[in-house]
Amino acid sequence: MTAAPDTSRYAKGFDMPVRGDTITADRYISQEFMARENQHLWPKVWHLGGMVAELEEEGDYVRHNLGTESVIMIRQADSSIKAFYNSCPHRGNRLVLGEIGGSDKITCGYHGWQFSPAGVLVNVQDPDDFPDGNPCGKVTLTEVRCETWGPFIFYCMDEDVAPLLDWLAPLPERLASYGLDDWIRVMYLTADADFNWKIIRDNFNESYHLPTIHPELSTFINDGLSDTLFEMYETGHNSMWMKGHQATTRNPEFETGEVPAPLDDVARAWGLDPADYNGHTGDIREAIVAAKRRMGPEMGYTNYENMSDQQLVDYFHCTLFPNLTITMSPEQCQILRTEPHPTDPQKCVFHHWVLAPPVAGMKEVITPIGPMPLEWAENRHSVYGDGQSVGYVADQDLSIGTSQQQGLNSRGFKGCILTHQEKRVQRFHELLNDYVTPGLSTDIINSDQLR
Repeated sequence: MTAAPDTSRYAKGFDMPVRGDTITADRYISQEFMARENQHLWPKVWHLGGMVAELEEEGDYVRHNLGTESVIMIRQADSSIKAFYNSCPHRGNRLVLGEIGGSDKITCGYHGWQFSPAGVLVNVQDPDDFPDGNPCGKVTLTEVRCETWGPFIFYCMDEDVAPLLDWLAPLPERLASYGLDDWIRVMYLTADADFNWKIIRDNFNESYHLPTIHPELSTFINDGLSDTLFEMYETGHNSMWMKGHQATTRNPEFETGEVPAPLDDVARAWGLDPADYNGHTGDIREAIVAAKRRMGPEMGYTNYENMSDQQLVDYFHCTLFPNLTITMSPEQCQILRTEPHPTDPQKCVFHHWVLAPPVAGMKEVITPIGPMPLEWAENRHSVYGDGQSVGYVADQDLSIGTSQQQGLNSRGFKGCILTHQEKRVQRFHELLNDYVTPGLSTDIINSDQLR
């Protein structure tokens, strides 16, 4: 962390301090570190469990598995949503095996115990055979905190964690003008992967890898370091603004030459002749802002009127501690996260969602896996490497995740050596240290006892 402070742009007031804890390999490979995460991290943070629109009527439910834990979120008679551990209080059988469904009763497949949507036991076999009398109306499922933000349902397994909107701050406010409440999840992918969940978290907390891993993005996303704005928040979350509709300033020929593809097609889509911008391609960005202001409403993008010029053309990449990423553009929201494998620290589950606004008359949208109908998508699960894409950019990220996991197992790796722009990676691991090692002083943490 010795780079000059002006080599990467941290927004004023949003450059948080770091201690310099060594980021060692054990956190990616050891069972002991995984056990500490299971005990001290995952119960004490908010988790994205599903989408409000999945629960239309009383008794509709969505299930979310996290490591060895499982939670069900159920629509109530008063339209609220409650969450419960997915475990029968009789003898622990998992109640809901499917991801989504609906019923007036949750029924255990083992002995037939039935629970109302409110989690109350309403029917058992042989009710008079219990030493303390009929348990119906007395026994309940164990409830979990459940709150919503916009179209999303979250749950938390700890009573002392801050309320959801406080936990997410300041991102709900920053994202409000996109109008996400009624957006449709048009792509819903999950995949098993052979690397620790934190590898992709590190990857999403920096843009240093873009020129080498995602070179094709450079013709329409400006990944130039001096043009990228980083922010770190007191709540532990981070964000990054990257200029869209503008080629990278890392390659001067993109600015002084002809408008590169696919930026040329983007310009045409908004009524602009790309030839008018040859030799000064960077000016297309402002021209597209004006075109979107002029043409957006008639094309059905009613949310444009609430957005800033920056939001109309740029990419707002938000990494929420510990494992959730939201990448925003005016026409698309991508949700990406990695979650721990139930037993193996060197594996994880990758999630990739795409949400799109309900534009009148639009039949399909372009997603990272190609055109998809503008309608609610079902989950497609795969194993990374089986030939099924999880998105062309995500495929590249996951490919490096696999090789990095292999390298982290080497005796030759002694700890990360980071650039100043990777400060968000450093801060993520220091926050993680604070969670998984409660009670230890900073001096102890810095003495490499976490190796």
